[in-house]
Amino acid sequence: MRSIWNGSISFGLVTIPVKTYSATDRTSSVSFVRIHEKDGAQIQYRKICELDGEEVPNEEVGKGYQAPGDDTVVPITDDDLSRLPMPTAKTLSILSFADPDEIDPLQMDKAYYLGPNGAAATKPYALLREALEDHRKVAIGKVAMRGRESLAMLRAHDGALVMHTLLWPDQIRPVTGVAPDDVELRENELTLAETLMDSLGELDPAELHDDYREAVEELVAAKLEGEPVAPAASSTSGAQVIDLTAALEKSVRAARGGGEADAEAESASVTPIRGRKTAKKGEAERGAAKKSGTAAKKAPGKKTAPAAAKKAPAKKTAAAPKTAGGRAKGTSTAKKTAAAGTSRKSTATKTTSKSAAKKTAAKKTVAKKTAAKKTSKRSSA
Repeated sequence: MRSIWNGSISFGLVTIPVKTYSATDRTSSVSFVRIHEKDGAQIQYRKICELDGEEVPNEEVGKGYQAPGDDTVVPITDDDLSRLPMPTAKTLSILSFADPDEIDPLQMDKAYYLGPNGAAATKPYALLREALEDHRKVAIGKVAMRGRESLAMLRAHDGALVMHTLLWPDQIRPVTGVAPDDVELRENELTLAETLMDSLGELDPAELHDDYREAVEELVAAKLEGEPVAPAASSTSGAQVIDLTAALEKSVRAARGGGEADAEAESASVTPIRGRKTAKKGEAERGAAKKSGTAAKKAPGKKTAPAAAKKAPAKKTAAAPKTAGGRAKGTSTAKKTAAAGTSRKSTATKTTSKSAAKKTAAKKTVAKKTAAKKTSKRSSA
């Protein structure tokens, strides 16, 4: 790793020579060059002077300062900058120590590794690192790098010292007009949100990767080989969940291992409506009753059953007021009454049939006797 800046850390009367290394690598991110679409050649950017319109070579390019809102440009040379009183030039001056939570992440700019520069710097370097770790503090100071002074935060990380350049407080824009007005949240929504946070588990940095960069690399490889580029599958779901509570509950189930398939298979309305199960049971019972009635009509020799079924509700209603203990007694009483009525009708029907048979037999006997008398009279005559 190549150092990009050499300086020192000023810690009271202790000076620690350090080398600075870039802690981040932005070259791995996706970057494109501008080309001419007709022939595919890259487009070059030339430095053109606004006065004469001629190209300016790099050795003639200097610095200038233009105040905001002013068209005047003041030339600034390296000699002018070197004469400025800048005590933080080549030195990170520690001003104070603070808790890490006191630093607003919005102020974080760039990160650098600091390593000891020389054998004499090893012991004070290790001393400052251990002090920051044991005390759980970060050092706040100022440093001048690349022609400008910045705030800096120094912390211990993985056995080394890390320096973060910070933005000045006036470089942080206010949040006015960004945040919404007072929003009324229900307690169960907040509880579900916290449950979802706990269910997502810990983050494994090894599993994080740039999906977009991989997709671009596959696209470039396909174009080089002359293969057709397959369209990317859309990851957005067509269904729009407008119920915040339902979305939170489905997210919690998916985070706990239910998966997206189980979450999508369930209804969007998660909160059950009271009485819905009872209604389904009632419909099932009515369907069963209709089926039993149809079977009774089709079965031969069971004409009494429909009559009993029709009269049973009336007797059940009459028996219900007498029973104060609940529906079970009224139902059993109605069934017993219906059964008694059915048995009485069957007995009455049988008795009537026997009486009719006796009368018919008696009439036949009388008819036979009358015919015999007439026959005897004819014979005697």
